[in-house]
Amino acid sequence: MLASWTRLPPRQTLTLVIVLAAAIAAALGAWMWAEAPDYRVLYSNLSDRDGGAIIAKLGQMNVPYKVSDSGGMIMVPANEVHETRMRLASEGLPKGSIVGYELVDNQKFGATQFQEQINFQRGLEGELARSIQSLSAVQSARVHLALPKQSVFLRDQQHATASVLLTLHPGRTLDGAQVSGIAHLVASSVPNLATERVSIVDQNGNLLSQHREGGDGGLDPTQLGYVKQVERATIQRITDILEPIVGPGNVRVQVTADVDFTRSESMAESFKPNQDPKTAALRSHQTSESETVGSVANGGVPGALTNQPPAAGVAEVDGKAATATSAAAPVTAPGTTRKDETVAYEVDKKIEHTRAEAGGLRRMTAAVVVNYRHGKDASGKPTTTPLSDKEMEQINALVREAMGYSKERGDSVNVVNAAFNEPVPEAQVAVPLWKQPDTLELAKEIGRYALFAVVIGYLFFGVLRPMLRQAAASVAAMPPLPAAASEMPALAGGSPAGHADALHRARQLARDDPKVVANVVKGWVTRDE
Repeated sequence: MLASWTRLPPRQTLTLVIVLAAAIAAALGAWMWAEAPDYRVLYSNLSDRDGGAIIAKLGQMNVPYKVSDSGGMIMVPANEVHETRMRLASEGLPKGSIVGYELVDNQKFGATQFQEQINFQRGLEGELARSIQSLSAVQSARVHLALPKQSVFLRDQQHATASVLLTLHPGRTLDGAQVSGIAHLVASSVPNLATERVSIVDQNGNLLSQHREGGDGGLDPTQLGYVKQVERATIQRITDILEPIVGPGNVRVQVTADVDFTRSESMAESFKPNQDPKTAALRSHQTSESETVGSVANGGVPGALTNQPPAAGVAEVDGKAATATSAAAPVTAPGTTRKDETVAYEVDKKIEHTRAEAGGLRRMTAAVVVNYRHGKDASGKPTTTPLSDKEMEQINALVREAMGYSKERGDSVNVVNAAFNEPVPEAQVAVPLWKQPDTLELAKEIGRYALFAVVIGYLFFGVLRPMLRQAAASVAAMPPLPAAASEMPALAGGSPAGHADALHRARQLARDDPKVVANVVKGWVTRDE
């Protein structure tokens, strides 16, 4: 084959070499395309600072990567996504545009107290934002804190407030419990901050945290969750007790619970009088007596005459008292007696402190629908029959017991027996094998290698092989050279003895057959062209 190629004209040889090189290049390109890695997103929505740091680190780790046109998305081969993320996480990447307490670590010497306070507040806001961003539904978060300066005067003190701006992932939402959890997270991290003073807003400007101000109506998410929990638990109890009787799927239950979330606190102090002194408890008994004896009192008109010393005694003469002529007779005052008695008994005292916790049931209602009983007639045709009155009474009693029925509380139960109007379930169509994701992925891989094989086959059988056949046909069409002519090129090489011998034979051939020499020279000229 090599000898045949050497006899081709230079133009055909050059064309054949170019086609062969193009075929090899196309085969290599198809192979590289077939073996090209599938790139997946490593990080998206990166800041310029984080993007540059991650690209520099990927270059150091020799990990191939692609950057999107916007520059906010970095892609790496699919089989290296998770490993690369863990290696970058160990290096602290991506750091994000949010700064936390690292501001305090890089505190400059000579910073004022105001600068230290600002850096601390920025660090606290950044740490709270990072904690909130760890939620699965939150894409990014910003936290603003208003921390007033503390005052020694109680009436001059101001409360701290906080505002949280959330950017949620597309199609994600936060329920009330999650919003309440974010508010409690922020309030628990900041001193003197109440949950009512935390405002949470999403990227559309919707206020997610609804606070009840002024005692207006409405329940918070925790209370609503408690009501739903009570209702679900009651429904489950009723369903569990009825399904073994009527069959699975043949009972529908709805329960409404009226829960009292009012907190009340009362304190009473009562005194009970002692009705029977004999049985009463004696605390103290005190008796006091005083007596005043009568004395002679001076009488008359106030003045000098009445303020005289007592007169001398008068003796009786002949049984008769002598009469005093010089002064009036004295007057004697009557005596007095006083008695005080004090008795103190113990007084009955009763102090009651009553505190009613929130969450008590005020009223509960239940609605239960039981399906007709399914059966078959003599011919095997499906039939439905209502339940008997006795069965309905038993079901009604079971429902009352399961829900904790209380007549004093005003509960109500309504049990109805009716035929369910349910549509006939459609037959589940199995997904064909060729529509399953694993099959599609395998077909994609097989198609990639099949396309590579088709390209190689076309280049070999459609381009290279016909050209080789054409070149071989062109060589076969050329007249064969004599044996002596084929030895002509030997004149250019060999030893001096061989060279002289070849030159002698060439001269002899030129003398014997000049036409052969002419054809050889003609072939050389044609080959050079």
